[in-house]
Amino acid sequence: MWTIAGTLSAHSVDDRTDLLGEPVAAALAGLDAQTRNRCAVVEIDPELADTAQFCEHYDSPIEASANCVVVAGKRGGEEKLAACLVLATTRADINNVVRKHLDVRKASFAPMDRAVELTGMAYGGITPIGLPADWPLLIDSAVAKAPELVIGAGIRDAKLLVPGDVLAALPNAEVLEALGS
Repeated sequence: MWTIAGTLSAHSVDDRTDLLGEPVAAALAGLDAQTRNRCAVVEIDPELADTAQFCEHYDSPIEASANCVVVAGKRGGEEKLAACLVLATTRADINNVVRKHLDVRKASFAPMDRAVELTGMAYGGITPIGLPADWPLLIDSAVAKAPELVIGAGIRDAKLLVPGDVLAALPNAEVLEALGS
C-alpha cells in the first residue's frame, strides 16, 4: 500500500504506539478508527532521522517527505507560535507568507530547545500531529494534495506515513498556497 516506505516495513499506528512520541500517540488515539487506519509508522535508525539521510538510506522519495517547523513571531509584545508543514523539496516562506498570515512584524524559526520543550517532541521528529491545540498549523497546498507523505513521529526512531488530506483535516490546520517555495 505504501509506495514511499522504501525498504521499510509499515506498521499500524495502533499496533506500534512505542514508535510514537507521547503527544503524537495521544492525538492519533483521538482520531476516528477509519482515519487512523489510513496512517502507518515505520521504525528507523535515529541517526538517519534527517530527511535527506532518511530518504537516501531507506530508498524513500524525497518528493514524498514533508518537514514541520515551528515558527514564532511578535507584534505589540504578543508572541504567536505556529507550525508550518511543507514538502522537503521546498522551504517555508517565513518572511512573507507566514509573517503576513500570523499578522506579526517579524517571524522566524523557534530555537530548537524551545520547539522541543513546547511540542513535547524530539528535534528531528517534530510533526503536525499532536501539536499544542492553540497553535495554527499552516500546511502548503502541495502537502494537502499529496496521496502519501513521510513525516516525523515525534521521536527520531520512527516516521509516520500519512495521506495529505488527513493532515489538512487536523484541528487548526489551514491550507495555504505558496507556503513552500
